[in-house]
Amino acid sequence: MIENPGVLFTFLAFVGVIGPLVFIHEMGHYLAGRWFGVKAEAFSIGFGREVAGFTDRRGTRWKFGWLPLGGYVRFAGDMSPASQPSAEWLSLPAAKRQQTFQAKPLWQRAIIVAAGPAINFALAILILAGFAYAYGVSRTPPVIGIIQPGSPAAQAGLAVGDRIVSLNGRQVATFDDIANFARLRPGEAVTIQVERGGGAQTLNATIGEVRERDRFGNDYRIGRVGIGPTAPVREPVSLIEAPAIGVERTGEIVGMMVDTIGQIVTGRRSMEELGGPLRIAQVSGQQLSLGLPEFIGLIALISINLGFINLLPVPMLDGGHLLFYAIEAIRRRPVEPQVLEWAFRGGLAALLALMLLVTINDLGAFGLWRSLAGLIG
Repeated sequence: MIENPGVLFTFLAFVGVIGPLVFIHEMGHYLAGRWFGVKAEAFSIGFGREVAGFTDRRGTRWKFGWLPLGGYVRFAGDMSPASQPSAEWLSLPAAKRQQTFQAKPLWQRAIIVAAGPAINFALAILILAGFAYAYGVSRTPPVIGIIQPGSPAAQAGLAVGDRIVSLNGRQVATFDDIANFARLRPGEAVTIQVERGGGAQTLNATIGEVRERDRFGNDYRIGRVGIGPTAPVREPVSLIEAPAIGVERTGEIVGMMVDTIGQIVTGRRSMEELGGPLRIAQVSGQQLSLGLPEFIGLIALISINLGFINLLPVPMLDGGHLLFYAIEAIRRRPVEPQVLEWAFRGGLAALLALMLLVTINDLGAFGLWRSLAGLIG
C-alpha cells in the first residue's frame, strides 16, 4: 500500500484506467462495423497529433494521440445521422460504396453506434460478476439491530427488531439497500415502511448528514439514518449465478447515477461535486495505491460511467446519434442537415461548458482557488 501517490504514479494509474476503457469502447464500435462490412479508416487512442501507429493489411491506421483523454474510430463514408448520397459517394465503385457507413441500413448503423457503450457495460458486468464469485454477496436482512441515540432513526420512532420494507416506495431487500439509499440523500425527508410485531407501520424521517474524510484527505457529504444491522450475512455465489449478480450490481450503479443527476438538476446536490479528468486521475492513483482489487473496482465504475454518459441523448455523443436514428425510423427519413448542424453545435457547446465546469471543480478540489485567494488577500 502506497501512502502518498506521486504525480508519476497517479498519471500512470490514470492512463491504466482511461486507456484500456477507451480502447474497449472504440473496439466495440470497430468490431460491430467490421461485422457489418464497414471499412475502418482509423482507430485512435487519444486525440491530437499521432505519437505512434501502424497500418494493418485492411488499411486501418491504428495510432496513439498525444492527448490520452478519449479516442475514436473513423469509418469510411459520412457518419452523420443525416448523411445524404453525394456525387462523390455515388461515384465510388459499388464494392467500395458498400464498405461505407452510410450504405448500411439504419438498424446496422444503430448497432455500430450502440456497441461502444454496450461493451463498456459488458466489461463492468464481467468485473462485478468476478467480485461476486470471489467474495460472495451481502444478504444481511433489513432488520434493525442497533439504533444510535439521537439519530434520525431514533427521532422517527424506529425500534430494534423493525424490518424495513421500503423507503419512499422503493422496496428494500437487504440492509445494504438502506445504506445505499441514505448515502445519496443527506438532509432529505423519507417515508419508511416497516414491519413490527406482525403489522405494518409508516414512519417519517429526515436523513442525517455527516462529513467524512478518507485517508487521502478527500471530504464526502453522505447521508446516515443512524441504524445498524443484526448479524451480517454473506453468501457465496456460484459461477452460474455470478453474471446475474454482475448485471444486478451494474443496474444499481446506473440507478444511483440517475438519482445523482436528478439531485443536481433539482438543486438538491451541488454541481461542485461533479468531477472531471483531473479528479479521475487523482482517484485512480489513490485506488491503485490501496491495491489491485480496489483499482479493478474503479475500472468497473468508470466503465459504467463511460457507457452511461455516452448513451445520454446529447448530440456529439453516441446517444445523440441513436436519438436521431430513432427519429429517422419514426419519420422514415433522416433529420434535415441544417437541424442536425445546429443540434451538434449546441451539443458541442454543452460538452465544452461541462468540461470547463468540471475542470474548475477539479482545480477547486485541489485547493487552487483557495491558494489564489490567499495570495490576493
